[in-house]
Amino acid sequence: MYGNTIHKNNGYDPGSYTYYPIAIIGAGESGIAMGCRLKEALGFDQFRIFDRQAGIGGTWWINRYPGVACDVPAIFYSFSFCPNPKWTTFHPSGPEIVKYLHGVCDKYQIMDKIQLNTDVRECKWLEEEQVWEVKLQHLMTGVGDLSEYERSQKIQEHGRESIYMSEETIRAKLLISGVGGLVEPKVWPEEIPGKDKFQGRIFHSARWDYKVDLRNKDIIVVGTGCSAAQFVPILTKQYGAKSVTQLMRSPPWVVPRQVPLFGEKGWEEWSPWLCSNVPGFAKAVRLLIAAGLEYDWRLFGSEDYHAKERKKLEDQLLAHMKRTVPKKYHQILQPDYGVGCKRRVLDATWFLGLNDPAIELTTQPLTSIGENTVTIGPGRTYPDPADTTSSAPSHEVTLPADVIILANGFQTTKWLHPLDITGRGGKKLHDVFEERGGPQMYMGMALDGFPNFFTIFGPNTATGHSSVIMASENMVNMALKFIKPMIKGDVALTEIKKEAEIEWARDTQSALKKRIWTTGGCRSWYQTEEGWNSTVYPYSQIWFALRCMFPTWSDWDITYTRKGQAKKSAMKVLNTLALVAVIVGGVKLRRMLQGRNLIALLKTYIRVTFMAGAGLLQTAASRVE
Repeated sequence: MYGNTIHKNNGYDPGSYTYYPIAIIGAGESGIAMGCRLKEALGFDQFRIFDRQAGIGGTWWINRYPGVACDVPAIFYSFSFCPNPKWTTFHPSGPEIVKYLHGVCDKYQIMDKIQLNTDVRECKWLEEEQVWEVKLQHLMTGVGDLSEYERSQKIQEHGRESIYMSEETIRAKLLISGVGGLVEPKVWPEEIPGKDKFQGRIFHSARWDYKVDLRNKDIIVVGTGCSAAQFVPILTKQYGAKSVTQLMRSPPWVVPRQVPLFGEKGWEEWSPWLCSNVPGFAKAVRLLIAAGLEYDWRLFGSEDYHAKERKKLEDQLLAHMKRTVPKKYHQILQPDYGVGCKRRVLDATWFLGLNDPAIELTTQPLTSIGENTVTIGPGRTYPDPADTTSSAPSHEVTLPADVIILANGFQTTKWLHPLDITGRGGKKLHDVFEERGGPQMYMGMALDGFPNFFTIFGPNTATGHSSVIMASENMVNMALKFIKPMIKGDVALTEIKKEAEIEWARDTQSALKKRIWTTGGCRSWYQTEEGWNSTVYPYSQIWFALRCMFPTWSDWDITYTRKGQAKKSAMKVLNTLALVAVIVGGVKLRRMLQGRNLIALLKTYIRVTFMAGAGLLQTAASRVE
């Protein structure tokens, strides 16, 4: 009824739908990788990629704040199956990464497979028909770039027609989520009063508003994460801001960004030629970077060795901080937790930017907002106010404010939010998460009760030290091992076993309790308020890659089609016959051993073995199809 080709069913009927053998949610790195590998590895192009945003690139499309750039070397932060020898810098800008991702789509000819401005809202497993039914909402062009909160506000003010144009139903044999974790920005903290009175502009860095003129403006920045570290230093120099006050809750560990071979300028000049003309150069550099980053895994354990390694690095980072920033910031920029407990900031400009007299860093909390002012303090968030030896300010201050920029992160613990996914028996995916203690999926990609559903870069697959793209590629390649027999018609259903998923989650959470994210003395966006860590993977990326390359097949329930079962039975027969042939050849060899040359006997054994089984193997093989 459904098959392996895209087709329309019941065109004029109110219940009509389009059928896609494979539906992919998200046109970011994971969705692009899946589309390319389906074509390259399996030769399959009957799929569709849906994305609510107005452009391709996922987090790189939507994050357009000034100075946005990759903090992992791009030669490693790129697909292994589609290297780019022409990166202009070692750490390229966001626009260059988007250009690269567009180039990948062009090369693998999947651009026409991507449908933008389309919001996937509801996915429901139809048990009788064994397909997924997916509800799509076609958006007004560009509104998909708004956050979920902003779209709901727009609906309240202007009605649904300001967001949605139409709805559509599709069905798919396989449903694949490429939805990333850095999707929905955190909203305004409601405990801070006065937002409704403020006459200036407020926006999140992940939804940068370039219509706001920052020249001669007093700017308040809330947050000191990786994004803020990139845009804060250039607000005064390049955008002409009068002043920037940056509010920090607690200090991050700041690591000097990696300097490439030949230095920044030398790399920009020589790397395009070397990567294009010297065989193996790009692969060798990629391998060295990967090995260097993987070496950082030593920082995340809880044994004495790991603590000593962290202490060495912490001493180096504190010395770097004290050499680089003004002395007045030394106390508030000295973390009281182990390096790696929170996401490290890989920095080239923030620390240097703190020497700008127009930029002020403080740990006094935002307490209220006026029409064109903000009040910070009394009190401070770091160091502990009870620490009387600290000279960090804690008095109440009212500051002029024209623009407030939130750089307070994303809703990272709400996996697949706001997707409504219903599996077998009407069970909601988020209800399963809640019943089992928190978001979880086997290998970050499968959940029992949700057959033929794979997630790329799901819960507990983020790394604290390596490339996200490498992890995504590993999951794509693992998923392909299950997808291949399905599109060949050999397998009808693929589903992780419940006991395997629960054991995976138990082991993951147990291991995380012994890692720096739990033992390091901090609370981070990796965890929920209850302490459930659904973000990071507690083992090395080498181990994760091996798990993806060699799946534990016994953890999966695989339902074969009649054709697939026949092939499986035939292969068992072939293997048995091959074993019989070896045994028969061995028996004959033993009989001929007496008084014969060993080399000649081995040659005879091989010939006899092949001849003994050849007839049976040929007969069985002819019956496989």
